Amino acid sequence: MISLPLCTETPPRAQLAPMFAPLAPMSRADMHVRGWDEVDVVFVTGDAYVDHPSFAMAILHRVLEAAGFKVAMLSQPDWRSCAPWRQFGKPRLFFAVSAGNMDSLINHYTANKKVRNDDAYSPGGRIGLRPDRATLAYCHRAREAFPGVPIIAGGVEASLRRLAHYDYWSDTVRRSILLDCKADLVAYGMGEDTIVEIAKRLAAGETVKDLRDLRGVAYVMGAKESEECRLRLSVRVGEGWTCTNDLANAKPQAAEILPSFDEVKSDKSKFIDATRVIHINTNPFNAKTLVQYHERQAVVVNPPALPIADAEMDKIYDLPYTRRPHPAYKEPIPAYEMIKDSITLMRGCFGGCTFCSITAHQGRIIQSRSEESVLNEVRKLAADPEFKGTVSDIGGPTANMYQMRCTRPEVEAKCKRLSCVHPTICKLLGTDHAPLIELMKKARAEPGIRKVLVASGIRMDLAQLSPEYMQELTAHHVGGHLKVAPEHTDTHVLDMMKKPANVNFEGFADAFKQASAKAGKPKQYIVPYYIASHPGSDLHAMIDLAVFLKRNGYRPDQVQDFIPAPFDIATCMYYTGVDPFSKQQVYVARHLRDRKLQRALMQFFKPENWFTVREALIQAGRQDLIGNGCDCLIPAQPPKEAIEARRRRANESTRGDHYHTVANPAKGEPVGERGLPNRGYRPGRKRARRQNKNRQ
Repeated sequence: MISLPLCTETPPRAQLAPMFAPLAPMSRADMHVRGWDEVDVVFVTGDAYVDHPSFAMAILHRVLEAAGFKVAMLSQPDWRSCAPWRQFGKPRLFFAVSAGNMDSLINHYTANKKVRNDDAYSPGGRIGLRPDRATLAYCHRAREAFPGVPIIAGGVEASLRRLAHYDYWSDTVRRSILLDCKADLVAYGMGEDTIVEIAKRLAAGETVKDLRDLRGVAYVMGAKESEECRLRLSVRVGEGWTCTNDLANAKPQAAEILPSFDEVKSDKSKFIDATRVIHINTNPFNAKTLVQYHERQAVVVNPPALPIADAEMDKIYDLPYTRRPHPAYKEPIPAYEMIKDSITLMRGCFGGCTFCSITAHQGRIIQSRSEESVLNEVRKLAADPEFKGTVSDIGGPTANMYQMRCTRPEVEAKCKRLSCVHPTICKLLGTDHAPLIELMKKARAEPGIRKVLVASGIRMDLAQLSPEYMQELTAHHVGGHLKVAPEHTDTHVLDMMKKPANVNFEGFADAFKQASAKAGKPKQYIVPYYIASHPGSDLHAMIDLAVFLKRNGYRPDQVQDFIPAPFDIATCMYYTGVDPFSKQQVYVARHLRDRKLQRALMQFFKPENWFTVREALIQAGRQDLIGNGCDCLIPAQPPKEAIEARRRRANESTRGDHYHTVANPAKGEPVGERGLPNRGYRPGRKRARRQNKNRQ
C-alpha cells in the first residue's frame, strides 16, 4: 500500500490550463479540502493515479465528475485489510473496481511464469503494490467494508474474464470472474457511457438488477431465475438458441446459449465451440446476448456497447485533465513517462489479430476524434513549460486507422467478419489516409511544436495503399527509427495470427527505404517486432525466421514470447491445439524448453544463446546452419562469451536453499556443512543417530 499525504500542492498545469479541474480525493482529508462529506463513487484501481487520458481511471473519473458525480480514487490500496475501503465512508452509489490498465497476472509474470522485476504502472516501477487477480481481492474487500453497496467491476482483467476462460497461470479453465469476485455487474469494454448511465440510474433510485438491460454489461442470475431463463430459451436455431420471451426483465432479443462451464472445462471441443460463438458476437450492431450456465447459475453477457460518435469522443478527451500523476508521488511512474507527451487520435482496431486483446476490449469499429479536438490538445501540450517540443506519439492502438470505417453502414450492421484486413483488405473498408495526413501536417505546424512522432503500431498493408502517407511519415514523423510488427515470416503462422504475409512487410520495408531516401533521410531504419512460440510456430518456422533476420540484417533487441491472455482466439489454439474457426490442428510449443529454443533463435546473434541455438538446429536437423556459411546462424565452435555465460548460469542455478556448502577439513574446518553444527551422518538433520528404517 502506498501512503499518500494530503494533496495540497497544485499541479503545474493548473497554472497554465484554464480548464483545469481538481484531482479526485485520495484520502478523507482530500475530501474535506473539496468540501465533501460523502462521495458518490469510490474508484478502486491497481494502477498509480495518473490524470492522463491514456489511463482508464482518469477518463472514468472525469466523465463521472462532468456528469455531476463525486468520485474518490482508491489507488493501489493494501488489499490485506478492508480499512482503505472505509476511509471515504460509505459511497452513495457504488464501488467501481478495476485491476488497472493490464490484467494483473500479465502485469506480474513473464511468459515463462517468472515474476517480473518491475511494474510500469507503479511509482518507481516497484512490484508488489497490487495482488494477483486484483479484481477478486478488491471486490471482496469492498463487499467486506460496506455490505449492500453495489460493486461494478471493469477494466481489461474483468472484461476478458467475463465468461469461462482458459487461465494460463493455473493451466485450467476458470469460471466467469463474476462468480469469483461477487461483483453485481461487469462493465466490459470501453465503459464511459456505461458507467455514467449506471451512476445516473442508481442515483434515480433504480436497483442494480434494474441495470441488466444495459449494453456492455455482464451479470449472474440466481439459481431460480436461471432455471426460468433456461425454460424461456426453448427454441433451437442453428448452433444456438433464440429467446422467445424476456431475458431477465430485458427487452425481447436474440440470445445464444454457450456450452456450460462444466462442458468447456471437461471437453476441449466445447471450449472451441464457445470461443467461436463468443467472437462472432462481438459486432455491437448484430451481437446476441450470450448465456453460459455455471452449474445452477447463468452468466449473462449483453451485446457490446454501441460505438460512440466523434462528438462524444471529443467531449471525453476535451475534459480538463492535468496530464500529471497525483502530486503525492515522489517517484516516476514508468508508464506515464512513456506516454506523457502522447496524443490519442482514435480507439478500436479492425485488424482482429488472434493474439491481441485490443479488438476484444475496444472493439473493431474505429472511433475517432475530430481534427479540432486533437489540435486543441496539441496547443495545450505546447503551452506546458515542461514540454520539450516533441509529441512522442500521435495515434492509437493502430496509428493509421484514423477515421477509417466501413463505407456501407447497412453492411457493417450485418457483418460478422472478425478482421476487415485479413485474409485480404475488405473492398468496403474506407482506407483513405487524407484526413490523417492533413491532421499530421497541422499538428506539426502548431507554434511550440518541433516534432510530432508516430510511435504506435502502423498497419503496414494499409500504409502501402497511400504513397503520400508514406512520404509524409518518413519525411516528418519518424525519430530515426520506426517500430513495426510483422510478427513472423511463416505463412501458416501469420495466417493463424490473422496477419498479412511476409511479402507485405518486405514491400513496406522497401517503400520505407525509398521514401526515406527521397526525404533526404537515408539513415532512417525499421525496427521489426516478432513473436516466439505463437500457436502454429514450430522450430522449422522459427529457423526460417532467424535466417530471414540474418539475410536482412535485423537484430531484434527485444523479442516477445506469446502469452495466452484470457479470451483471445490464439489462447484457444494454445489450450486446445485446434483453430476454432477452421477446426484444423495447430502445433503448440507448450513446454518451457520448446519456448526457450524459439526465443533464442530470434536472437541467434547473441553469444550467450550459442548452446541453445545449436540445440535447436540439431533437433530440427539443420546442422547446415552451423558453421561459417552465408546463412549459418552460429559458428562451429562456441565463442568465449557463450562458455562464460553457460558457466555463470550453472553457478547461479546452484545458489539457494537447496545448495549445501561442505567444509574442507584440510583447511582446518570442522567436518560437515558450513554454518551448521555437525550432527553426524546427514548435515542439518535433527538427530545425530540414523533412523531405524525397520521401525514400525
